[in-house]
Amino acid sequence: MPQIPEKVHELTVGQLSARSGAAVSALHFYESKGLIDSRRTSGNQRRYTRDTLRRVAFIRAAQRVGIPLATIRDALAELPEERTPNREDWAHLSEVWRTELDERIKQLGRLRDHLTDCIGCGCLSLETCVLSNPDDVFGERLTGSRLMAERRDRRERPAP
Repeated sequence: MPQIPEKVHELTVGQLSARSGAAVSALHFYESKGLIDSRRTSGNQRRYTRDTLRRVAFIRAAQRVGIPLATIRDALAELPEERTPNREDWAHLSEVWRTELDERIKQLGRLRDHLTDCIGCGCLSLETCVLSNPDDVFGERLTGSRLMAERRDRRERPAP
């Protein structure tokens, strides 16, 4: 891994890429999404502060466990300006994210179980298939556009 001299306080996009393991295109993408910042030189080249290395490491670790970039951006936005995430930040956020990940694991388990059922029957019925129409509580009473008509009727009728 390339070493950056201590006296260097700003990194080029190539140096940041080499040190972080993130592709240059990924770094540009992170920047376009507000996850990292750079300043522009007089020659319009990007320069990143050294603390961006830690931010990129934080982003990539969160992505590896399945956290969406929008959620990562929101978490980073809560940190004080120019501060990189530290161990305490990660511990706090991982507790918050654990619930979200547990719910996704449950959803994936249900998907796996229903996928096996679906492969067995092969119907892919839009009325009864749990993959095409998951958690359809209204489907037990109504089908299709009648639900939309029912909502429209409620809005047109005066309130009692």
